[in-house]
Amino acid sequence: MAKKQAPAKKAKAPAKKAKAPAKKAAKQAKPRAKPKAESKFMQPLQISEELAAVVGKGPMPRTEVTKKLWVYIKSNKCQDTKNKRNINPDEKLAKVFGGKKTINMFEMTKLVSKHLS
Repeated sequence: MAKKQAPAKKAKAPAKKAKAPAKKAAKQAKPRAKPKAESKFMQPLQISEELAAVVGKGPMPRTEVTKKLWVYIKSNKCQDTKNKRNINPDEKLAKVFGGKKTINMFEMTKLVSKHLS
């Protein structure tokens, strides 16, 4: 006589996980021991005469120079109409950018850094 095989067991459905307990609504804020020192990125730098003709005089941080440069570019319509990433400089900007006819906006910061010290 041949032995009968036991019927295959049915797979059980995965057990449901219990919900995680709710987190506390707000953590207590830790008081700061001392304020952070200003980063070198925000340090005021001297501006060359060519760049000062575009963004204004006085030492100012690199971020402020970039903001004022974009204000000048947009107000004088120096941005390329087809490719907004390109800048077509006028006479003042051409002095800053070394006389190039078209500058990519990513090149701009490299060219401007030569005028900051």
